[in-house]
Amino acid sequence: MSLDKIIWAVALLAAVVFAFFTFEYAALILVVLGLVSGFFVKGDHRKALILAAIFLIAGGAGALGPIPAVGEYLTSIFTNYGAVLGAASIMVIVMATVERLIPGGSSAS
Repeated sequence: MSLDKIIWAVALLAAVVFAFFTFEYAALILVVLGLVSGFFVKGDHRKALILAAIFLIAGGAGALGPIPAVGEYLTSIFTNYGAVLGAASIMVIVMATVERLIPGGSSAS
């Protein structure tokens, strides 16, 4: 398993764990994992990542809320994962900007 897949797996696991257990620095951990995960996103996956982040942050995370017994937990998991994807999107945007500003850098997105 490659390093990028391990980091994404840890980020997803953290999103799930923090849905059940509150922790003072949970949001910070999710953001840091998202930023690190975003560093490993390849150019052809960048648009899909940003769209997924927008969807989850804009309210898609709450779509499963009405499901009895588990909806509350699913909403919390996807809200946490939306935070990870949002931070990863910020990293992708920064990297794309840097690639365009550096002479000779790749402009593919």
